[in-house]
Amino acid sequence: MGIKIVGAGMYLPEKVVANEDFEKIVDTSNEWIVKRTGIKKRHLSQGEYTFDMGLKAAREALKNANMDATEIDLIIVTTVTPDFYFPSMANVIQGRLGAKNAFGIDIACACAGFVYALDMAQRYIDSSDDIENVLIVSSENITKTVDYKDRSTCVLFGDGAGAVVVKKGPNKAYSYLGCDGEYADILYAHLYPSGNYFADEETNRKNKSIFPNETGRYMYMDGPAVYRLAVDFMVSSLEKACEKAGIKPADLDIIIPHQANVRIIETAIRKLSILKERVYVNIENTGNISSACIPVCLTELFKSGRLKENNRVGIVGFGAGMIYGAMVFSV
Repeated sequence: MGIKIVGAGMYLPEKVVANEDFEKIVDTSNEWIVKRTGIKKRHLSQGEYTFDMGLKAAREALKNANMDATEIDLIIVTTVTPDFYFPSMANVIQGRLGAKNAFGIDIACACAGFVYALDMAQRYIDSSDDIENVLIVSSENITKTVDYKDRSTCVLFGDGAGAVVVKKGPNKAYSYLGCDGEYADILYAHLYPSGNYFADEETNRKNKSIFPNETGRYMYMDGPAVYRLAVDFMVSSLEKACEKAGIKPADLDIIIPHQANVRIIETAIRKLSILKERVYVNIENTGNISSACIPVCLTELFKSGRLKENNRVGIVGFGAGMIYGAMVFSV
């Protein structure tokens, strides 16, 4: 048994910040940002809840699938920027959607989150008699982790959400997932440090960070290391997913990479010998919206009519951890 995406939706905040806006706050320029990243503008949350952005994308996905929320059996939410420690985003979205027959799960797989969620959806559908319809919601308020005094990171990110409805289908999807925790210290952002009222000051100090660079509540990123590993992981994971499917990356009709940096994408597709016109890139309008990148791209492709029946699609993501994964499926 396989899977089929029957509906997709997205939400991008109304606030748009162009590269020229960053020239006013940090030492950068529109020319530098475009050349180094491919980004021209991004959408930024204005205090919107992460779950609320996801809810808007989910409602559009359900509408496009011509389904009622009560038909959903499982909700998987991917985010690294939840609104609460608890309850989970999936529980909050389930309640507000009225998806009373669904249970929910949150996963924090960074920018590879959607790939992991789609893999999880297939595994649930394939192994369960009582799960037929899965709603995946990827919603990120990633800019709340960004230091707007750090020109190396602040220009890269945007906010938004994407969602898809997945059903049983005739075509099996093939995935390859992996991570390498040795590189966990090259890209991270802290939650509150460990400690409590009864812990002594020395214990609280020691528990503040296990990583070498203390950035408070803001993200830390070793850009060159992330670039190098991202290219390697994108190439290897997509090759291995295609190998499982019995095809080569060049046989795919559409490839949707995580939208982190256009130079990473261009380097990876050269190594994979993929035609540039088969790779979907929207980073110039959204920036990096973490796990929401791929479902937003999917939604745009469905809306534009570019995705045709039985097209073979490859998605590939990578992110903090370092975590990575690819999946090959037919639409």
